[in-house]
Amino acid sequence: MPSFSMPHLPSIHKFDIQQGNVITQEMIDQLKPGMTKSQVRFIMGTPLVADTFNQNRWDYYYSLVPGEGEEVREQVAIFFEDDKLVGFRGDYIPSALAPPAAGTESENADTESETQ
Repeated sequence: MPSFSMPHLPSIHKFDIQQGNVITQEMIDQLKPGMTKSQVRFIMGTPLVADTFNQNRWDYYYSLVPGEGEEVREQVAIFFEDDKLVGFRGDYIPSALAPPAAGTESENADTESETQ
């Protein structure tokens, strides 16, 4: 007697869904106090949210819902005063302000000076 089995059905392909502005550490590292709005726009792109009532704040949001895996959400708010960049806050900090990673040259330099 022949054996019958269920045919193998293909799995459903889920698409990655991206929304907003892609934000990278390199973009954040280029931002400097005193930059004009056009310079910031050149680096970051057009903000996703520019408040009509508060022209001194731009908000950049990014989300990625992958077909498989965890959702990613990032945001950065940029602040201006007299059309000049005065600061920002969000999910990124400038690399110069980030604490050094373990095993970096600065740690190695400290241990070298102790051994001499």
